Amino acid sequence: MSDNNGAAYSSAAYDSNVGMQAGVIHNSSVHFVHPDASPPEKYRVGVRLLEDGIPSRAREMISDAIAHGHNGAEVRFHWVLAMFSARTYDDLSAEEVQRLRYVSGIVRTYPEDEWKQALRVTFDLLAVLGTTSGETGSVLKHLQDLPSLQRNAILRHLDLMLTGGLKDDLWAETLERAGAERFGNDRARRVWAYFEPPPIGARATPPRPITAAAAAAQAALPVRTVLFLVSSVALVTLALIENPTRAAVELLVALAAGRTAARGGLQWWGREPRPNLAVEAIVPQPNSPAPDEDGFTKRVRNKFDHYFSVRTPHGFTPDTWLTHTSDVRSHLAAEIADLYRESRTGVDRVTWLIRYLAEDARNRHNNGTLFDQYHRGRTPASTKVLTVVALSVLGTAALSGFVTAVSGAEQPRPLWAFLALLGAAWSGHAATHLWLEVQRERHRVTRETQQHQEQLAARQIAHQRWKALLDETRPSELEMETWLTCDKTTFVDEALRHHRLAWRDLITHTILVAPASSSKRGRVRGGPWRYSHYVIHLFLLTRDGIREISSEFNFSDATRKNEQRSNYRFDALSSVQVTENVDVGYDLELVLTNGPARKFRVKDAEAHQLAPDEDAQEISAISLSAAGFTHTFRLLEGIAADGKGWIERHNPDDLPSFQIAD
Repeated sequence: MSDNNGAAYSSAAYDSNVGMQAGVIHNSSVHFVHPDASPPEKYRVGVRLLEDGIPSRAREMISDAIAHGHNGAEVRFHWVLAMFSARTYDDLSAEEVQRLRYVSGIVRTYPEDEWKQALRVTFDLLAVLGTTSGETGSVLKHLQDLPSLQRNAILRHLDLMLTGGLKDDLWAETLERAGAERFGNDRARRVWAYFEPPPIGARATPPRPITAAAAAAQAALPVRTVLFLVSSVALVTLALIENPTRAAVELLVALAAGRTAARGGLQWWGREPRPNLAVEAIVPQPNSPAPDEDGFTKRVRNKFDHYFSVRTPHGFTPDTWLTHTSDVRSHLAAEIADLYRESRTGVDRVTWLIRYLAEDARNRHNNGTLFDQYHRGRTPASTKVLTVVALSVLGTAALSGFVTAVSGAEQPRPLWAFLALLGAAWSGHAATHLWLEVQRERHRVTRETQQHQEQLAARQIAHQRWKALLDETRPSELEMETWLTCDKTTFVDEALRHHRLAWRDLITHTILVAPASSSKRGRVRGGPWRYSHYVIHLFLLTRDGIREISSEFNFSDATRKNEQRSNYRFDALSSVQVTENVDVGYDLELVLTNGPARKFRVKDAEAHQLAPDEDAQEISAISLSAAGFTHTFRLLEGIAADGKGWIERHNPDDLPSFQIAD
């Protein structure tokens, strides 16, 4: 396909389908007001809605404030702007026209100030629509004399009303303002935060409860301990009877050796075994089937791989760092997937934590503590040797005590001594085993509790730091709307230059803003969806027909790609159709008599992403209005129905001015 100048271009954007995207809803109350709010408060919210590009809601809110007695030149000024924002004369109802005529008649009753002057200039501009440039000089002079706040608001919200020579006279100023504001307030470095989902709260793996085996060991320990004490006392008693001095020495040696063995054994066997992170993370062994992973777990692992590869310590390449930390990453990924595996928790909401853990791993490597978990619980060799020696001495003392007890004794003392030694050995071994298991479990719970508290505290700090950064960086609705308006203004100017058109050559124009493929989307509660990538469709209506220009915008830096142009006569547009699908969204389809139908995705489906106090139909209407759908559909539908008859009713030379009596 090519334009009239023979320039070839792609038509890939036509008939393209945009998949339903998950969206971010910011919990803001800027667009909400309590039903019992005062009229001034409703008016302030209405002005905010108007500035943020939601004129339909602004009209309702400001009208409600006026109906309850809040009136004045400033209020009426913003009400008039809301009536005309993103609309033309044909979009007004008969009732709205009558209300505008009424307001024009009461302007003189307001006290003299800048708001009354701005309101008067607004009606003067509407009154000279369709007149020659020479007849608008005094009105333009009055417009230029207004403070910038009122002047800029008029130029922005009366954009579709101001056409022809009047628009030519104002276009240079509009372009200058768009150029100054288009990249203002550090746009390129802040837009990303608008589409960043609110981070889910910090979590850490809680300590596991005491196991059933440890509980059973704790219950059985007293019985084994009592049996050991009875057997030991019996053996010591028999030895003391036979040889008190020798038995006393053996007892002291046994007590010292037993105490030493208990302390060493507690450090050696009484602590949790050294962890194997690969086993804990359930990493499949070679030639073994991989464990089943749901989509969330897989995305978590991919995120860990990504952030570990971009946050590498000095001296490591991404590949070598990934290999070096494979067990650590597997363990962390398994933990995060388990902590946050919820039906409505997307991986993007935990990306902040994955990124923090990747940075923490790098920092722990730098200070030499990355693999501390591998080394925890390792018993020094000296402790092991001392424990073995103490056990040997204890065993020797016990045997020596038995020998002392039976030396020169007659039956049945040797039998009792043997039974006492056997009972002490068996019950002592059993009691020691149970005691070590109980101590090991207590140590594990203590360690995991401390680890949980430390990890949770560190992650909460990271969460608050990330949340604060988002809140500080995220653009306001006014900034987002201002940047988008500037993009559209610049796009219109380039289209006019390409086609060598002036505003006086146009009958009218309309802009349809649609989501691009694979774009992120976000909004505040009660506001329209905004997208990280847009497709802007511009329709320039001239006497010769329709010039359609489309281009995809990267909203972060306002770069464009895939620009397409198409020209067709009015009678070539045979029909305009709208398809609404609750699971997909709104599609606008243009059917031409001499070419393929073109379908534009106007709005994605809501995907059940509504706040509890939001109405689905209202949010849908707000998003459609913000996209320019209402005006564009009415305009194209009229052309498809009337063909050239539409030109006769909208010829700029014969178009009656919007006469509102002062």
